[in-house]
Amino acid sequence: MNTSNNNKKKMAVINGSHFSNLEGFYEEVSNVLMKDVEWKVGTLDGFDDILYGGFGVFENNEELEIVWKDSQKSKEDLGFDLTKEFYVNKIRQGKPFNVKLIQQKLDELIGGNGQTLFEILIEIIESHKKITIILN
Repeated sequence: MNTSNNNKKKMAVINGSHFSNLEGFYEEVSNVLMKDVEWKVGTLDGFDDILYGGFGVFENNEELEIVWKDSQKSKEDLGFDLTKEFYVNKIRQGKPFNVKLIQQKLDELIGGNGQTLFEILIEIIESHKKITIILN
């Protein structure tokens, strides 16, 4: 492996033992990726936004390696039950959410074809080409 390349890459550690729900995840990534920034992550879109960089510990287009410790715990915590609750709450709240789309996602989840919050978060991270995710 090219070691000079590794030195350029910044590393961040998300610790699954620090949280057990989505709000806790947002708090953890805010603390890890946005040190000294007043704005905090509070939505999936907000999480996606900070992964572009420039908000805290890494800059735009800078390579980043995210190590997710206790990812198996997070996979369970942010699994079926919490995801179902997440969608049900959005449907109950209604606007500004697209209730029809969320109901479809909920139906897919219940039918065994939908993504859990954990899988959605991993997909968001993997959509950023400069970021590598390592599940520990």
